[in-house]
Amino acid sequence: MIDDRYELLIIGAGPAGMAAACEAASHGIRVAVLDNQAAPGGQIYRNVDRATNRQNRVLGKDFVKGRSLVEQFKQSGGSYFPGATVWFLDEKRRVGVLIDDKSFFVDADKLLLAAGAQERPMPIKGWQLPGVMTAGAGQILLKSAGMVPNGRLVLAGSGPLLLLLAYQYLQAGVKIDALIDTTPRGAISRSLGKLFEALPAADYLLKGVKMMLAVRRAGIPIYHGVEGLSAIGEEKLEAVRFDTGKTGFKKVTDCELRADTLLLHQGVISNIRLPLAAGCEIEWDAGQKNWAVTNDEWGRSSNADIYVVGDGSRISGAEASALQGRLAGMHASHQLGKISDSKLEVLSGPVVKSRKRHLSIRPFLDSCYTPSPRYLVPGDDTLVCRCEEITAGEIRQAVRLGCTGPNQVKSFTRCGMGPCQGGQCGSTVSLIIAEQLDKPMAEIGCLRVRPPLSPITLGQLSEA
Repeated sequence: MIDDRYELLIIGAGPAGMAAACEAASHGIRVAVLDNQAAPGGQIYRNVDRATNRQNRVLGKDFVKGRSLVEQFKQSGGSYFPGATVWFLDEKRRVGVLIDDKSFFVDADKLLLAAGAQERPMPIKGWQLPGVMTAGAGQILLKSAGMVPNGRLVLAGSGPLLLLLAYQYLQAGVKIDALIDTTPRGAISRSLGKLFEALPAADYLLKGVKMMLAVRRAGIPIYHGVEGLSAIGEEKLEAVRFDTGKTGFKKVTDCELRADTLLLHQGVISNIRLPLAAGCEIEWDAGQKNWAVTNDEWGRSSNADIYVVGDGSRISGAEASALQGRLAGMHASHQLGKISDSKLEVLSGPVVKSRKRHLSIRPFLDSCYTPSPRYLVPGDDTLVCRCEEITAGEIRQAVRLGCTGPNQVKSFTRCGMGPCQGGQCGSTVSLIIAEQLDKPMAEIGCLRVRPPLSPITLGQLSEA
């Protein structure tokens, strides 16, 4: 049974949350971890402790090595509550959580948010059709159930995850009919100036080269610099269409490929709903095209008693996220009087150095895979809010009527009022407004977050 109060309450059991819990528990902190998944690991290490040998071979060494962190977390001595849904959170570190259909309020001396990342929306014509999914969804099915697509498969978009999934599918024996690359032309050459800075993390670069070579050796048709991507079909996906691009050295125009499954991806963005609910300050990261939480090297946010770590604060990758989690666990232990100033300095030194190495790759990757503006800000006839069926044109019309921010647009159009509460359309709405008004994203802002953060019945609420 969950208690009313903990010294450190952690939300999220991905790399950052698990590492923070292990570190804090090792210093005698009374820790509890809330996670909405059924088992620890987050999206990166999903199902790692229960994966079959075949899944391990397909998903690779980077996935398998998460098992040691999961085992360490299980043995850390902290309290762990899987299947926990957080529906309330405020700046006073009061958390409303739903566990086994019962609702509780929990308080914490220190709160650590490790909600991770989500895939960046990629609104194209027809993305609401059955058969169109995200690359992340495809990888979740692969990790959790060993499921792979049947029929004609097309991967489209930009970013390391798309390449990783293509590589993993090849290891699983899946036939990929095409890889459509929407990375803007010249992005890689423009990023070469950041390559020297990335050399301390050369192992990441070598992994990327290995995957690229495997995809090319497999003979998968690759179309580069694609524009005008759309999904075609009546009741379900039937084809993928794009206007221009190249396959090898051959230029292709008005191309249409038959497809049963289309997996879209154009990078990931931080899941900032919990930090916003807790009143943490955010800022627009122009390099990552991402709202990031303002925090220090320890992960401490603008609220000194709330830490926001991992990809949920700024996109950094699994290794760097776990290291930031450790730093936050150390710092929270120091703030709670469990370790001295000198011990904090000694313990944190090697972790800070290691994290700096893992982060050195980020400027190069962010520059290489900056999404094309055409896919960040879609045309008027493209659905942006699939829950309420609101198009980009309707959002622009609301701006012309005087809306200057996403919350006004929400009132005018209901965009963001559906089941996902703006989770899948919020960033696109703000980007459209910024383009229409020719203002920076920092002035436009993002959708407000209000409780309940997740669906909860009146009966469940009354129990709290």
